Amino acid sequence: MTVCFDVNHRSRLWSADRARAALRPILAHIDLLIASEDELPLVLDRSDAAEAEAEAVDTLLSKGVGERLVKRGARGATSFTADGATDRAARRVDAVDLVGAGDAFVAGYLSGFLDGDDILARLHRAVTTAAFAVATRGDWEGLPTRDELGLFDQPDGTTIR
Repeated sequence: MTVCFDVNHRSRLWSADRARAALRPILAHIDLLIASEDELPLVLDRSDAAEAEAEAVDTLLSKGVGERLVKRGARGATSFTADGATDRAARRVDAVDLVGAGDAFVAGYLSGFLDGDDILARLHRAVTTAAFAVATRGDWEGLPTRDELGLFDQPDGTTIR
C-alpha cells in the first residue's frame, strides 16, 4: 500500500511549531509527501523554506519517504525521488479563483498515480487539473472530467463542441 500525505497546512488552525511537532513523527509512514514550498519546513528541522528544500531530498529519503512532491503554484511543481528531480511548468491560464488549486493538483497527481502513469505524466495531469480549477470560480466546479483532460493540449483556435 502506498501512503500519500499532503501537508496542506492551515496556520489559522495551528501554529507552525505545533504542526511540525505533529508531522515529523509520521514521516516514517509516508511514501509520497506533497507540500508547497512554504510547507516543507514543517516536516524538517529547518524553518527557512530555501534551506528546507535543499535539505528535503536527503532527509526525507533517509526517513523513508520515497517521493517528495513540491507544489510551486504558478511556477509548476517538482517531484524528487532517489533517481533525481522532475520538473513540470504550470499551465498558463487566466486565474479567476485560486481556491481549490492545491487540492485539484493533488487529485490530478494521484489519479495519474492510480492509472500507473510515470512521474512526468502525473505532473502533467496535476498541473492540468490545477489549471482547470483556477480558471473557474469555486473550489471544484471547474474540475475536468477524464475526457476533458486533453483540452489544453489542443491547438490554439480549436473549436470544442
